[in-house]
Amino acid sequence: MSNRNSYGAPFPMEEIVTPSFPDNIVSIQQFAVEGTQPNRDKSIIQRAVNACIAQGGGKVVIPQGEWRSGPIHLGSNILLWLEEGATISFSPVYEDYLPVVFTRWEGMECYNYSPLIYANGCENVGVAGAGKLVGNGEAWWHWKKLQQEAANSLCYAESEGIAVEQRVYGTEQAALRPSFIQPIHCRNVLIEGITVVNGPQWMIHPVYSENVIVRGVSIISNGHNRDGLNPDSCKNVVIEDCSFATGDDCIAINSGMNEDGWRVNKPCENIIIRNCTMKEGHGGLVIGSGMSGGVRNVYAYNCNIIGGDKGIRLKSMRGRGGYVENIWFENIEINDVREEAIQINMYYEFSTVVPKTVVPSDFNHIYFSNIKGEGAQTAIMIKGLPEQKLDHIHLENIQLSAKVAFVCSDVATISMGNVQINTQN
Repeated sequence: MSNRNSYGAPFPMEEIVTPSFPDNIVSIQQFAVEGTQPNRDKSIIQRAVNACIAQGGGKVVIPQGEWRSGPIHLGSNILLWLEEGATISFSPVYEDYLPVVFTRWEGMECYNYSPLIYANGCENVGVAGAGKLVGNGEAWWHWKKLQQEAANSLCYAESEGIAVEQRVYGTEQAALRPSFIQPIHCRNVLIEGITVVNGPQWMIHPVYSENVIVRGVSIISNGHNRDGLNPDSCKNVVIEDCSFATGDDCIAINSGMNEDGWRVNKPCENIIIRNCTMKEGHGGLVIGSGMSGGVRNVYAYNCNIIGGDKGIRLKSMRGRGGYVENIWFENIEINDVREEAIQINMYYEFSTVVPKTVVPSDFNHIYFSNIKGEGAQTAIMIKGLPEQKLDHIHLENIQLSAKVAFVCSDVATISMGNVQINTQN
């Protein structure tokens, strides 16, 4: 394609500049309380962050060793820096993540437990280095079985006229788990180099943020709803040189859920994904299913998907509304997935809450080129809705092997060039 931008993407997007931070350096060791073990003090990192904020910003250094912490709330011009060999182990005590903060839980605005690392309304903010963040999410994971009543009330809140300020959770009875890292309403965000392990729910979850770089990050998580990286109604995002092994989708692009997503009406747009490896997950490169505010201008290329359930996965269902348009997948290798190598599915069946409406989503102008791999159950599945057919689906230079070749229904226009599928059936 011609007229590509500096990222090689076929849509306008300025190059995102890596944020810079003041030269000021603050070590957490300066904030030890006499008579305590500094590495056991759950508030030492937050005290250091607060002091650095008061000094106008800078780098908050976490030295080698294992450090305990409660939630960490960052500020503008703050870089949380983990030296090699440094580990932050987050508290498994629920009350440590109170008072509640404004957040987005599975695409719906509310007030809930604080994410483990949180920044609201900040500019130039980051978490970087060669260290590790351990979420101890095992303490929260059983809440998946307890959350349904609160999830229902939150999902239906907008249709029932309940204001965001009244959607207050943050109790064990509600059992809504927080995200691990969440910059919300932020600009110029850097997450680089770190390893992130086992958060309560979604691992890296930027919301309503602009100019976001996630680079060289390793994400390891297990179990339900522990997606690796969820850009949520964000603009201008670059995800590069990252690796994922997750209990849910590896990278899932979102923009709100159902009526609450329509109210906010903020798309996720201008997303670059490149040079990433997905070794396990429900899906490797995913859009949806919470895409009610719209998703547009996504360019994913030079990625490798190994194992997991599905490779490239675009999903929605009746009741989501919204749109997905101008999406490109290029130079992707997909091997040994248990189900579909490529899937567009408008009948997604695993929603936490069943929508109240049947408003369909509009998926159009989706391009797959130079996709290869082997070992899938089904090479390609593309399923639209009778009342809202998929439109302008393009497949070019596809070389896959699978037990089943191609499943396709309710597509208005589809073009194929040099599509080769080796199949047992």
